[in-house]
Amino acid sequence: MIEKVLSEKQIRERILELGSEISKDFSGKNMIIVSVLKGAFVFTSDLIRSISIPFKLDFVQLFSYGASKTSSGKVEMKKDTGIDIAGKNVLIVEDIIDVGYTLDFLLTHLREKNPASVDVCVLLDKVERRKIEVPVRYRGFEVPDKFLVGYGLDFDEDFRGLPYIGEIKEKA
Repeated sequence: MIEKVLSEKQIRERILELGSEISKDFSGKNMIIVSVLKGAFVFTSDLIRSISIPFKLDFVQLFSYGASKTSSGKVEMKKDTGIDIAGKNVLIVEDIIDVGYTLDFLLTHLREKNPASVDVCVLLDKVERRKIEVPVRYRGFEVPDKFLVGYGLDFDEDFRGLPYIGEIKEKA
């Protein structure tokens, strides 16, 4: 059973606000959006349609969960950027930040490529679980320590297609 945590309407409204803020802040800058696959693809898709300025889009793919509900702490890169980000303003788009291992790994990796700047936009932020502090410039929602699925987030590749974000509840 899945209990709804954030509705489609709440998500849609917040993404429009984020898109407007990002458009204002990056106006006139050479921006590259780097979306983290697979979880952030739904968020990224809606977010880029709410951004009113030019940008380039690329993807990275990282793993730290596998079929578990908790991070392994070991991050692996399966796909790196294909666009040269040197001298560009990079905006990482991530679905959720939990303990911070994955984002810390990605920030370190991208900074080695000498971008002009690297900022983070995350849909969901589990601040209370953080073990490594990571800078978040744009935050959709701060959420409690629950295992969330839907709107791109999965559990063992299931539930990504839900149009809302929910918590998996164990059967009674």
